[in-house]
Amino acid sequence: MERKRVYTFGNGAAEGRSDMRNLLGGKGANLAEMNLIGVPVPPGFTITTEVCTEYNQLGKDYVTGVLKKEVEHAVAGIERLTGTRFGDKENPCLLSVRSGARVSMPGMMDTVLNLGLNDEAVQGIAVKSGNERFAWDSYRRFVQMYGDVVLGLKPESKDDIDPFEEIMDTMKEVKGIELDTDLTVDDLKTLVKQFKQAVKERTGNDFPSDPWDQLWGAVCAVFDSWMNDRAILYRKMNNFPEEWGTAVNVQAMVYGNMGNTSATGVAFTRDAATGEDLFNGEYLINAQGEDVVAGVRTPQQITLEGSHRWAKMQGISEEERASKYPSLEEIMPECAAQLIETQQKLEDYFKDMQDLEFTIQDGKLWLLQTRSGKRTGAAMVKIATDMLHQGYIDEKTALKRCDPEKLDELLHPVFDKKALADAHAITHGLPASPGAATGQVVFHADEAEEWAKEGKKVILCRIETSPEDLRGMATAQGILTARGGMTSHAAVVARGMGKCCVSAANNLSIDYKSRKMTINGKALLEGDWISLDGTTGNVYEGQIQTVDAELGPDFTELMEIADKYTRMEVRTNADTPHDAVAARNFGATGIGLCRTEHMFFEEDKIVPMREMILAKDEEGRRRALEKLLPLQKKDFKGIFTAMDGYPVTVRLLDPPLHEFVPHDEKGQMEMARVMNISYEDIHERVESLLEANPMLGLRGCRLGNLYPEITEMQTRAIMEAALELKKEGITAIPEIMVPLTGIVYEFKNQKEIIERTIQQVFSENSDSIDYKIGTMIEIPRAALTAHKIAKEADFFSFGTNDLTQMTFGYSRDDVAKFLPLYLDKGILKQDPFAVLDQNGVGQLVSMAVQAGRSVRPSLKCGICGEHGGDPSSVKFCHRVGLNYVSCSPFRVPIARLAAAQAAIEG
Repeated sequence: MERKRVYTFGNGAAEGRSDMRNLLGGKGANLAEMNLIGVPVPPGFTITTEVCTEYNQLGKDYVTGVLKKEVEHAVAGIERLTGTRFGDKENPCLLSVRSGARVSMPGMMDTVLNLGLNDEAVQGIAVKSGNERFAWDSYRRFVQMYGDVVLGLKPESKDDIDPFEEIMDTMKEVKGIELDTDLTVDDLKTLVKQFKQAVKERTGNDFPSDPWDQLWGAVCAVFDSWMNDRAILYRKMNNFPEEWGTAVNVQAMVYGNMGNTSATGVAFTRDAATGEDLFNGEYLINAQGEDVVAGVRTPQQITLEGSHRWAKMQGISEEERASKYPSLEEIMPECAAQLIETQQKLEDYFKDMQDLEFTIQDGKLWLLQTRSGKRTGAAMVKIATDMLHQGYIDEKTALKRCDPEKLDELLHPVFDKKALADAHAITHGLPASPGAATGQVVFHADEAEEWAKEGKKVILCRIETSPEDLRGMATAQGILTARGGMTSHAAVVARGMGKCCVSAANNLSIDYKSRKMTINGKALLEGDWISLDGTTGNVYEGQIQTVDAELGPDFTELMEIADKYTRMEVRTNADTPHDAVAARNFGATGIGLCRTEHMFFEEDKIVPMREMILAKDEEGRRRALEKLLPLQKKDFKGIFTAMDGYPVTVRLLDPPLHEFVPHDEKGQMEMARVMNISYEDIHERVESLLEANPMLGLRGCRLGNLYPEITEMQTRAIMEAALELKKEGITAIPEIMVPLTGIVYEFKNQKEIIERTIQQVFSENSDSIDYKIGTMIEIPRAALTAHKIAKEADFFSFGTNDLTQMTFGYSRDDVAKFLPLYLDKGILKQDPFAVLDQNGVGQLVSMAVQAGRSVRPSLKCGICGEHGGDPSSVKFCHRVGLNYVSCSPFRVPIARLAAAQAAIEG
């Protein structure tokens, strides 16, 4: 049977339903449903999203051929319901043609209004309406919109001039008028003539006068707009597949520009910014929808309450408000009452906050669209909890209604929206860590720290960061780098600190010597002000005011509901007591990754750490380790205290050693003095530590197996800290993790050292505690031989940052050089360092879990890579049976919500 490609609706009947959004798009499905529940909707039809796919695969001629019969039948249905004729010169049927994907993509695709007008039909409309100006204004709008959207006269960039706007501006300037509404009928007739001439000059063809040619041109233009640059970008930003396509919605025109008894507007059943249960929106008298969007006139508020609020914010007196900006309730009370009743009916029916588009034609209300409205993170949480309390939805629906990623907006400082409206981005990079930051440019970590001590706000700007920059990063408001990806050092550490970070900024070069950076040819010096938006990746020149996000009772309630349903724990990656406390306040139930190497860059530890690395023999290393032991123990006591009663997974030392040693002459001279050896000896030892590929060199368990005294010291520090806290009534639950295991014998060797040291500490203290010894699975070979490693390990923690790096063979610090091109070309659908590659890396994780539990059913498994805070990755972890995910402190609520959704979805 021939596939149905067109679905009609009108006069209370519809062939579609709201649950057919994948086929009809969100707009088409809801237009059908509004008809079925008795909401006044102009009649029309929807061409399915499947046809868009056919169009892109098989071309225009094929699609118009197979659609012809169904579309002609559907247009006849509109004619019958409206009493008009498509193409008739005396009683013409005029149409709107709009896009409508299965998800809302506001403003990304194209629309054509007033379709069907030509030199004859405009005369018929003038006679029928008794309003010649309205007829010619509609014709002018149609030629302009059709010329832009279908015939390609739309400006390609903000610097291009729209030929139609140029013609209009010239006319207004000559006549000394400002508003479109000041144009006379003769002016509009002249504009139509000049617009058509512009089309002829630009395209070489006459403006199409046949309504059917116009209709097919508009339908194809909407399909084409699915692949325009802004739609493609929007899909990438929101991870919407290209295969979804868009539907095309064709409806009978209704007019808000027929005079002072007509209007058009947009409304929300609740406040989309705050979530307040307050109907609100804007309208314009004698206007079409594009006027509201374009802001050609100041829109007015629908409700009287909204109008009073707006006037107060604008500093407008009540007298001026009432005379110049009255509400719809004041000037069209019957239509306003009907609109208020209809919006409540739609919210009650769809059980979600609705975004409405409406037109009032000569005193009659028509609904053009309803959809679940986009909302801020704060509004999302409030609307979900309010609707739960009001009985609209149950707890599971409240959880499913909330997008975990949007919780980010609640957790980090944000730019003041009014201040941001006047700001201009000077470059764009990867949004490596969300939030907003404003500060003075500083290029060196030590100076960032010094400036911060003086009370200055700074942005640390580096080509790339290293662990040595940690103190400067901690004191900076934000971090900007020229290199690195979403899991680069800057990105990972910034997220852990809750710091705003933009990495791999476009066209950014930094000259440390001259203390200057250049962005797209513009020079910025040390001390200049810049602002970073870590949520969008934008970099702005100058200061932009920020405001702290506030967590209220609605957020707390949502998290409590999430915890009722989740089966997977959420831990945090934390290296300091401060991070641990922050994560626990966000609901973390333990630490899944404590990276001990980050502790050694603090001022009191870096020198003995360097002594240990640069020592020429074991005796020298042990002397240095004796200095480090009490310092490490102090760190662990702080973290265990912050996580009292919760498990803490401590990863043993795992960086390339050359990262710790000084590479400048001044630093090497200092170490020579401290160690009482020659500068030449120090320099030679530093050079000997350099490796061609340090990420695959002497690090992880290789370091502990080569220098077992390091493992001994760290184990002793962990266990002595735990035992001392036990006497204070604090419960420490240490889980010691061996990093970078690839061979079971590497792990066995480390485990023996750890066990031996633990028993010594227990014997010395005549006391003991529970503990676990496990490993990080971050090498593919470890995943493939997990059944062997599990015989020795108490737990697996999947380090998916390195596992992704090694599985793909991509350096995560260099991937920004080619990853954007891979994403643009569709070679990769998503950044594998941001979203877990479930087919490759995920398969290794799943295999390792199954193999490990086949020999040790009680094996605890978790994930501690950055993927632990990505909602889709969290849901994958639930499906493969992990016990927990671990992520940066500020991602904990996101992971908690995602874990609950995973449990609900099964």
